[in-house]
Amino acid sequence: MYRVRVAAVSYLNTIPFIHGIEYSGCLPYAELSLYPPAGYAEALSSGDADIALIPVAAIPSIPDIKIIGNHCISAKDNVRTVVLLSESPLEKIDKIYLDPHSRTSVMLIRILAGEFWNIAPEWLPLDNFENIASEKGTGYVLIGDKVFNYENIFAYKYDLAHEWNIFTGMPFVFAAWVARRDIGPKEIEDLENALVYGVSHIEDAVKNDKRTDVNTAYLYLTENIDFNLDNDKRESMRLFFRKLEKISGKAGPG
Repeated sequence: MYRVRVAAVSYLNTIPFIHGIEYSGCLPYAELSLYPPAGYAEALSSGDADIALIPVAAIPSIPDIKIIGNHCISAKDNVRTVVLLSESPLEKIDKIYLDPHSRTSVMLIRILAGEFWNIAPEWLPLDNFENIASEKGTGYVLIGDKVFNYENIFAYKYDLAHEWNIFTGMPFVFAAWVARRDIGPKEIEDLENALVYGVSHIEDAVKNDKRTDVNTAYLYLTENIDFNLDNDKRESMRLFFRKLEKISGKAGPG
């Protein structure tokens, strides 16, 4: 049987997409694999996936792919799950530990630090989350569901999507759907229909997932996350790619 390999990450913000792929009936030939945050971009790059929802910072580094469809993981303002936490205000932070689970968030904060906040902290890897401590002058970039466990124990919290919005006046796109260039329009249309189903059944999706309180998850997915890849978000991605190229030297798709 013909199969299309679809890769995604198992985060709270992808629950509607996964629900749509699994329950809509639009992609009966899909083979869905859930990867750790760094793995699903690598799966596409290595040829182990045909279609993937990948962090936007990874897109320029993967050859022969195209951004597809009208869905994404984005935020018009506060995203809540991508934050800089610290006991000190921005101007007094001299070192920042970076969550290794998201290259997009790492590159985003580097852009904000250099172009918006005008700070030059020491960047350090956050190898052990048990070492997170409220220390003056130290910041932590955290992403994903784990933010819920730490967001209330620091004096300062800077939501990176909100900061990007202040800086640029635009929403921020964290992840977009991409496909290998030989994937045809039928597969893309079927995926799009599955995603439409998932986003329109968010309450059912969170009830099936059971990883967190239904009300908390529903409010987060409907108030903080925006799944629509519209023209404003496409323009924001292009701006991010241009700024990313200054740092990494790799251009985004045209």
